Amino acid sequence: MSVRRVVGIETEYGISVPGDPGANPMLLSAQVVNAYASAATGSRPRWDYEDEAPLRDARGFEVERAAAHPSQLTDEPGRSAGGTAARSRRAAPNASDVVSAETEDPTMANVILTNGARFYVDHAHPEYSSPEVLTPRDAVRWDRAGELILLESLRRVAASPGLAPVTIYKNNTDGKGASYGTHENYLMDRATPFGDVVRHLTPFFVSRQVFTGAGRVGLGQDSRRAGFQVSQRADFFEVEVGLETTMKRPIINTRDEPHATVEKYRRLHVIVGDATMCEVATLLKVGTTSLVLSMLEAGYLPGSPAGDLLMAEPVRALHEVSHDPGLRQLVRLRDGRRLTAVQVQWAYLEAARAFVADRFGADVDADTAEVLTRWEQVLTKLETDVFSAAREVDWVAKLRLLEGYRSRDGLAWDHARLQAVDLQWSDVRPEKGLYLKLAERGQVERLLTDAEVRHAVEHPPTDTRAYFRGECLARYGSRVAAASWDSVIFDVAGRGALQRVPTLEPLRGTKEHVGALLDRCATAEDLVAALTG
Repeated sequence: MSVRRVVGIETEYGISVPGDPGANPMLLSAQVVNAYASAATGSRPRWDYEDEAPLRDARGFEVERAAAHPSQLTDEPGRSAGGTAARSRRAAPNASDVVSAETEDPTMANVILTNGARFYVDHAHPEYSSPEVLTPRDAVRWDRAGELILLESLRRVAASPGLAPVTIYKNNTDGKGASYGTHENYLMDRATPFGDVVRHLTPFFVSRQVFTGAGRVGLGQDSRRAGFQVSQRADFFEVEVGLETTMKRPIINTRDEPHATVEKYRRLHVIVGDATMCEVATLLKVGTTSLVLSMLEAGYLPGSPAGDLLMAEPVRALHEVSHDPGLRQLVRLRDGRRLTAVQVQWAYLEAARAFVADRFGADVDADTAEVLTRWEQVLTKLETDVFSAAREVDWVAKLRLLEGYRSRDGLAWDHARLQAVDLQWSDVRPEKGLYLKLAERGQVERLLTDAEVRHAVEHPPTDTRAYFRGECLARYGSRVAAASWDSVIFDVAGRGALQRVPTLEPLRGTKEHVGALLDRCATAEDLVAALTG
């Protein structure tokens, strides 16, 4: 009943070739993924799709496969990414050391990392899906590790003869009408009625963009209208509830694919967030959502200050809040009240404080205490002076930077230079990325050291099943035939068939649980023998 729960962040990165707008993004993404994998020795385990069920809906039904859009078929990578692009062969002949045969079908470029993460091609973008973690700080840490992995991939592509250098951005739109996602995943109690999830999380998600938004130059999906808005993703959402993620995007996504024991758990798949560079913003994105979920699971929200915040038009409110960086836009509730998004967030914070005091008293854990404190600090800054939150919140820091250019050079919001600055904000190269330059100068608040983030590039969290997955790859990689979030599959001598080790309980397979066992087993054969008796 705190901010501690199993969570993960998956980010599709923007990718391009400078000077070549017609470059095939799917092939570029495959080159990036395979370039990172090229340094690995031994075999590359495949991703195991056997237990995935992307068409199962939390509202109690399953969409017919024939009726589903190809982008929904994430358990069929060739179809989910689109048929014709998957057959592109534009790689240079002398690039075979980096671009493997998998580039003949770029959708199959897929790497399972020793830190427990997955790095692959998804919808024409390189995607980094972090390992499962337990705390908001660890969510920040392994999310930031993904930035370093993309940076190293970029550098390896640039050093490969015959491959054009690519640019990679941790953003969510190309500014021309396309959007790609940063999704959050939260493990929660299946006994919680999904209707309650929709009722209480919709106003929360509409309003939390005030501190989770990445900021964007341009209004509307294609950015044709001049202006600046709070969120990169808000304009791309069209419905309140739904299963889709790439079309008719819903505020509440209903995919019911827990990657864990189905009877016990639900994985809340959140698609309504931005990719954030600021560490405090990422901490709050995960931490506040985890707290609201804890209140939901406990049945605490009805009767609390956040118990009756149903919005009259949630999708419209999502857009309107994003279009008002002054944060004065009033959102109409069903009961007739009109509140700003910041006031809605204050209601959730007040409920969370009362909940934590009721359940923990003075014994609140440090992670929960930090989220509550920072939540209050950021809301206070946003309410009194928006620009005072520039050290913690992406869109505020970006807006302050852009206003500097506008003031100095007299630029209107539709000027191409401002759009270039917007894009450069999220460049993963330290010598180019504007956020990274601010971080280097100490102008944004850091929660982690560079050493902590670098360690997370190769090492898994120790307190979730990601530890078992990552350590098996690090220790027995040549014997791991496949893996997924809920299993590791071994191909070992003396066994007539592949050996699947299920990991359906996300809090088993931790260092405390299996560390000594792994230390005793010098080979995969030893491990499988120990596990099977």
